[in-house]
Amino acid sequence: MKTVMSGLDLRAIALELSQMVGSHCKKCYQPHYEQVVLRLRAKSGGNTDLVLVRGKRVYTSQRDRPMPQYPAPFAMVLRKVLTNARLQGVEQVGFDRVLRFIFENSHGTFHLYVEVFRDGNIILTDGDDLIIQPLTHATYADRTLKKGVTYAPPPAARNPYELDFESFSDLMKSSDKNLGRTLGGVLNLGGGISGAICAETDNDADTAIEDTNLSEVWESLQSMLHGEWKGYLFSGKDGYEQAWPMVLTTLQDMKYKEYDTMCEAVDEWLGPHDAHALARREAEALDVAAPGRGHSTDVERLERRLAQQEKALEGFAIKVEKQQEIGHLIQNNWTHVEQLLEQVNTAVENMSWDGVKKAVKDIEWIQSVNAADRSFVAFLPDEEGKPGKQATLYVDESVHQNAQRFFQAGRKQKDKSAGAIQALEDTKLELERAKKKQAKREASGQVAKVKRAKRLWFENHKWTMLPSGHLMVGGRDAKGNDSIVKKHLSLGDRYLHADMHGAPSCSLRNNQGFIVDTQPPAHIGDEMPAFRLVDKIEADIDDETTELAATMALAWSRAWNGGGAHGTVYWVKPGQVSKSAETGEYVGKGAFVIRGQRTWYKDIDLRLGIGLVAINGIPLLMASTIDHIADICNRYIVVTPGREKKESIANKIYKSTGLAVDDILPILPGNCEIIEDVGLINFKKSNTDE
Repeated sequence: MKTVMSGLDLRAIALELSQMVGSHCKKCYQPHYEQVVLRLRAKSGGNTDLVLVRGKRVYTSQRDRPMPQYPAPFAMVLRKVLTNARLQGVEQVGFDRVLRFIFENSHGTFHLYVEVFRDGNIILTDGDDLIIQPLTHATYADRTLKKGVTYAPPPAARNPYELDFESFSDLMKSSDKNLGRTLGGVLNLGGGISGAICAETDNDADTAIEDTNLSEVWESLQSMLHGEWKGYLFSGKDGYEQAWPMVLTTLQDMKYKEYDTMCEAVDEWLGPHDAHALARREAEALDVAAPGRGHSTDVERLERRLAQQEKALEGFAIKVEKQQEIGHLIQNNWTHVEQLLEQVNTAVENMSWDGVKKAVKDIEWIQSVNAADRSFVAFLPDEEGKPGKQATLYVDESVHQNAQRFFQAGRKQKDKSAGAIQALEDTKLELERAKKKQAKREASGQVAKVKRAKRLWFENHKWTMLPSGHLMVGGRDAKGNDSIVKKHLSLGDRYLHADMHGAPSCSLRNNQGFIVDTQPPAHIGDEMPAFRLVDKIEADIDDETTELAATMALAWSRAWNGGGAHGTVYWVKPGQVSKSAETGEYVGKGAFVIRGQRTWYKDIDLRLGIGLVAINGIPLLMASTIDHIADICNRYIVVTPGREKKESIANKIYKSTGLAVDDILPILPGNCEIIEDVGLINFKKSNTDE
């Protein structure tokens, strides 16, 4: 599969983006650490997202994409500089995989460089190319990318557009590589283009240059560089695999789709993946597989610490042995080391350190010299008298002093080892206590206590999982309602609302949902159903799923505490939900105007199931329809509106499960009556009855 854009791809993209010159930058976002999105508004009206994925691709899209509620620091800098700036030009730097976007506003001219190679980068500079802010600071052998430094592009590669046939022939004939490697590497065309040229001219990639008809190769190259470009998306065994601005000879037998532009082809291919960048970032921050990040139990944390300490202790022992061995080697080869010290001292006096640096290149017993420390790295003789292990020797020290330095370093490592051994014993004791405590919790029905740095994003809202696996979220308050519609209501989703004032805005997500976790963490156990949040689920939303979602929308409203046993809910498409009021009217915070036809669900029964599940390795309480909860959960309760305070029920669940009360209260819809308990509260009694 093609993973990054070639120089020719970027040339095509730059020509297409030139059509957007004159657009204004309205907003800048950073939904993922590797992705920046500039929202451009064309002169003719309408917004288009310029998607910049560092090190991989650049394209435009009008796809719906959630954005972070709070912008990242780099996005804030971009907003401060580029908001309302006019796009004045899009250029490719030579034939390199670097694009330069030129913006201009009342404060001057600014450049945005996008590097599409290796790890890539995005760099904002002023008109004189002084770096205002890079996406990531980086230092290379020939350039530095950091604030306050003049931006320098990577060393220029060969630009085939600057060649005529004569210079092309000279370049090809001077190459010591075969045809494929010369076209791909020396001429900077890449493997895809060079392979297509070889195939079109009936040459093998391994063909020698002298056996090649360079006129045919030149004609094939020119047809690609100056041909008519569009967008072509090629499919393979696992769906779409690559996009090109032309149909390459090597790909003409593959199935492909044609688009008017390269941007459209790339958006069709990788746009859905990039549109879910925010959800990926939130999932990565809570990835339970990442050691030391996200969340873990005390036992898992201590086991990681124990493994790290044991590894460090092994390293200490190896370092001690290594330092002592070198010290003994210096002593055992006293005469050899003494001669080296004398020779280097004499050479420094006669030719200075610069001369010594050049001279040691021809001396097999000396690896390198360091003038600042007045030292050199020498080889010590092995058992056969040949250069063996290396040792740093100081010319101002005697042989004995050089040897003692290694012995002293070994003693320091031993002292560190003593402290590490004690820390290791303390960790073993702490781990044993944590295991006993966890076993006691499991015996009493309590789940493993998981410490985590952040909550899952949907826990900030009312949420549930429906039998089809779809995720449904609802606002907890007016601010939450605005957030649901703005960030979590996309094309294909369904908006639900109970038919009463103050009910939450609910979004039934078409793509986001849950799948069964086939490899749950050990602390989950076999009794708790485990799921993982994903950006794409196979099932589509149908009327049956929406009707079940309507039950949740009603339960989340004030109908639960209102004393009514039944209620009414409607759903509409996202395009029918608007914040724009009619003339003379006002839409308050958290409220929306619904236009068009609604689909109604009436006489909905207010009963819920509340069960224990694990999401992304975290034990959580979840409310859903009774049949769904009973089908997936081994421990659950069935509740209806009642008189018992939700705080009282939350305390009972806390004592039985060990979940935090703050995580339980948002799941309970209000004051309840428990009409059935299957091991959620009376865990021991349920097991005894069985």
